[in-house]
Amino acid sequence: MPVIHARTCCCECSLFLEGLLGDEQRKTDWMRAEAAGGPWRQQAILGRGHWDADALRDIVRDYVIEHLADDDAVLVIDETGFLKQGKASCGVARQYTGSAGKITNCQIGVFAAYVSRHGHAFIDRRLYLPKEWIDDPDRLEAAYVPPDAGFATKPKLATRMIAGAIAASVPFKWVAGDTVYGVGDIEQQLRRAGKGYVLGVSSAHVFQSWGKRQSVGGKAEDIARTRRSSDWKRLSAGAGTKGPRLHDWCYLELADLECCAHV
Repeated sequence: MPVIHARTCCCECSLFLEGLLGDEQRKTDWMRAEAAGGPWRQQAILGRGHWDADALRDIVRDYVIEHLADDDAVLVIDETGFLKQGKASCGVARQYTGSAGKITNCQIGVFAAYVSRHGHAFIDRRLYLPKEWIDDPDRLEAAYVPPDAGFATKPKLATRMIAGAIAASVPFKWVAGDTVYGVGDIEQQLRRAGKGYVLGVSSAHVFQSWGKRQSVGGKAEDIARTRRSSDWKRLSAGAGTKGPRLHDWCYLELADLECCAHV
């Protein structure tokens, strides 16, 4: 019986995941159950089953590393929004999401993707809880949020995922993130761990060089204006919905790392 039950559960899980990736506009548990041929087993998975989300995350991460591991891999940190119409979904609020390009009612998830020459896949995730949720204990309890959950910024969620990847001995050399993650503790965390990083910053971010004969300092926007046109190279960051995502790149060394290593 346990073997038969396990196979049945595995089959239902496969049908559930297939449905989530399908073309249905709405994916409620009832619609999913109807599409899978009946409600009872689907409801058992969704309502009566006990899931350890972090344990499942670890299984997925280990599987990804088994097949895609590379010492030169990149850990990419980014967020996405999930549009919602109601108020009950955990973490839902009116907030900006790039998936809609505006402030709207949505959930925000911060994700870590493992990218190597062998392929790419997600290995971690965190749900962002706006402060209005943290300040409402009744709402947290109704959504089954652990009582010890506190407010964490998106960069803080990213540092936790990076720390988790390092603790699990995930092989990677670089971390990449946009301007949301180019501030705060992430840069310091990666320096201490000996990891490289490419993090976006705003045009008002201030840089100061050290250990270089010709000092460079000031806001990113002002430094960029000092570069000659021949210093820039236009490269595509991949295909987007409107064609190649072209950006102008210029390399400027701000620190003599060999000098700093001996300080």
